Amino acid sequence: MKNLLVTGYRAHELNIFNQKHVGIPYIQKALTRRLFPLVEEGLEWVITPGQYGVDLWACEVVIALKHTYPQLKLSIIAAFQNPEEKWNDAKKEYYNEILKGVDHYASVSNQPYSGTWQFAARDDLLFRKTDGILLVYDEDAGEGSPRFYKERALKKQQAEGYRYINVSSEEIQDIANEESYEDSSWNGMA
Repeated sequence: MKNLLVTGYRAHELNIFNQKHVGIPYIQKALTRRLFPLVEEGLEWVITPGQYGVDLWACEVVIALKHTYPQLKLSIIAAFQNPEEKWNDAKKEYYNEILKGVDHYASVSNQPYSGTWQFAARDDLLFRKTDGILLVYDEDAGEGSPRFYKERALKKQQAEGYRYINVSSEEIQDIANEESYEDSSWNGMA
């Protein structure tokens, strides 16, 4: 696999409203655990829609991985121009910091938001340009925007062998539990 789409929940779907939320590092560790072997196998590009949430947290992970794997590239393909325009200042600043580590940025539509067709066009392009998807989604945790990516990926998997890799909330919780256990073990030894 050379090109991987990475996406998942938007931050608000996880009740995360700023970058200081304690759950973000666990999501990023789960993404790192899944990305690391793919990079070792020859993954060249991670491509994301760049929306606030899993997309941008994945960008942070890839930017960090690029220190060890400089051949790894990162792309954001947005649905329309200036997707961050209506975000608050803290989110805009965070987004602009992420953009500094991106190797390729483009928007499918060269105009501001004008309709859902822009999202459909972006998603068509993302699925055409990638060999698989790493999706942070858990049906049992509730519906959310990633459901549509899952449905489409599974159809493409059946038709073309598209690779589908899922990160569930259980996997993220396991990481949090491991770290909690390690912290309590360390404190007990002090």
